[in-house]
Amino acid sequence: MPVERELSDRPAPPPVPAPGTLVVDTRRGDLVGEFRGVAGPYWSLRPVRGGAEWEADPAHVRPADAREHLHAATAIANRRSTGERL
Repeated sequence: MPVERELSDRPAPPPVPAPGTLVVDTRRGDLVGEFRGVAGPYWSLRPVRGGAEWEADPAHVRPADAREHLHAATAIANRRSTGERL
């Protein structure tokens, strides 16, 4: 049965992160987003710098590393200092 073989070759989805966790969507050029929740088979992510949420395949999402956390925190601080809404 080829269908069963294809399903077994697919990596297990990563554990669902807590809301607000910073993750990276590798399908969107390593775009950092804040995990918002699960939408069917996808995860809803929100850009750190603001903007529309998008849905990402969990198989192509990884946790943000220390450098990405620092970059995101700086972007948030800069937006707050100018009075922008997040």
